[in-house]
Amino acid sequence: MFSRSDRSRLAIWWWTIDFWMLLPAIILAGAGIFLIMGASPPVAVRIGLDSQHFLLRHMVFLIPAMTALIGFSLMSHRMIRIACLLGFTIALILIGMSLFGPEVKGATRWIPVGSFKIQPSEFAKPFFAVVTAWLLSLWRQEDGFPGWIVSVGCLALLAFLLVMQPDMGMTAVVVLTWSFQIFLAGMPIAIVIVLALLVAPIVAVSAYLALPHVQTRVTKFLEGGNLQADNAVRSFSNGGLFGVGPNNGEVKYNLPDAHADFIFAVAGEEFGAVFCLMIVLVYAWIVFRGFYRANQSQSLFQILAVSGLSLQFGVQAAIHMASSVHLIPTKGMTLPLISYGGSSMLASGITLGILLALTRRQPASGRAS
Repeated sequence: MFSRSDRSRLAIWWWTIDFWMLLPAIILAGAGIFLIMGASPPVAVRIGLDSQHFLLRHMVFLIPAMTALIGFSLMSHRMIRIACLLGFTIALILIGMSLFGPEVKGATRWIPVGSFKIQPSEFAKPFFAVVTAWLLSLWRQEDGFPGWIVSVGCLALLAFLLVMQPDMGMTAVVVLTWSFQIFLAGMPIAIVIVLALLVAPIVAVSAYLALPHVQTRVTKFLEGGNLQADNAVRSFSNGGLFGVGPNNGEVKYNLPDAHADFIFAVAGEEFGAVFCLMIVLVYAWIVFRGFYRANQSQSLFQILAVSGLSLQFGVQAAIHMASSVHLIPTKGMTLPLISYGGSSMLASGITLGILLALTRRQPASGRAS
């Protein structure tokens, strides 16, 4: 597409981008269209909408998501830091505003904007990982800067707002991301483990006792009787190795969120375990590719940011898949780039755009910029 002598910004982007990370993202986006095409019509018809309603909206969501991916991937490291600091600040404000918004399924996570709903916590997630990486790198590289203390404050504020919604799955993702990053930054593993052993049980028990929504899900998980989870597990049994065929699945007619929270179950029934394993491998490739590129870098900020974002992306996918096979209590968490959801799709595009920006190579040396 571009000559190597072309020094335009887009040409430089083309020759320095990590295609081994970009290509899996495109594959996941394509798989998402394919799966939404089969999973969403029963959901739409059940609530009185046109059968292609969610598919068309999903296609619309893909446009800003891919635009964000390309846009962020064109940024320099300095621009990424500034954009993420600004984005994290705005996201915190919007999460606070969402607490006064409409309640959906026992949670207040969304801000209505016309016919759409924005979930600010989805955007806070990648921005928080970059801001944490920036603070921890400053802590290690500048004497006297209390970066880790400031990062603890950011984590505490974000976690508090997420618990108030409540969104325990998102809280777990950001806490795990922060713990991983501060360990990489040089905090002794013993201290990280002690903090995790102290904080995690306190938060989990408090959420169980104080939040009926959480208590109900955990109780159903422990005692059985969760109809959605049972249907999702049955879908994998029905699908076998190679599935019952596109649009031939039956479980999606009994899952209210087949196009979003349980789309992996629909994939298991219609395309089988082999197809699901391929999806798992694509997510795993993105995560380990991120770790590999982070390991090549000499910049502490880049190491922390790329590792944190890669882990975050993989953990979200793992939580979605684990709840689909009833390994953990059901959690309203989307499968990145595949599930229906505008906020999730756009946030996934931002996440991968930042990863691509931070893993671009310098044309002359071949090292990460």
